[in-house]
Amino acid sequence: MKVPATNGVTLRPIRPEDGGFLYRVYASTRREELAQVGWGEAQKAAFLRMQFDAQSSYFRENYEGAEFSVILEDGRPVGRLYVARWPEEIRIVDIALLPEHRNAGVGSMLLGGLISESEESGKPVSIHVERFNPALRLYERLGFREVEDKGVYLLMERSPGAATH
Repeated sequence: MKVPATNGVTLRPIRPEDGGFLYRVYASTRREELAQVGWGEAQKAAFLRMQFDAQSSYFRENYEGAEFSVILEDGRPVGRLYVARWPEEIRIVDIALLPEHRNAGVGSMLLGGLISESEESGKPVSIHVERFNPALRLYERLGFREVEDKGVYLLMERSPGAATH
């Protein structure tokens, strides 16, 4: 995906040395959820490591050929974007930013790039979103609509030409 260089946000492929950073991004997405359990910090850390490793393996095994990128802002890593491009669909496998970079337009700009790609290719763009994810409202404003209820997750899709709010 091409990202406009004027805003300081770029993508680069993940590298082996990004493991610690990618774990931090993942852990930050689970912080609120884990704050509600009565575990000690060591238990939380062990759980997060196990879940991160399982998710990483799942993504690699089930999204072969996907683009796994680190999001950089002014050269500094601020998040991750994983995208699979299939013959009939563009699937956002994962998009996550560190907390201090959320609600600052970075995610919206990247989603806008994927929506432009969708418009140009004529393919819908889709994403699985957890029901409690605050970004759910952003996806709806950008024209994504629920196409399947998967319990904890919703499969959302934006068709080319969909209206934004």
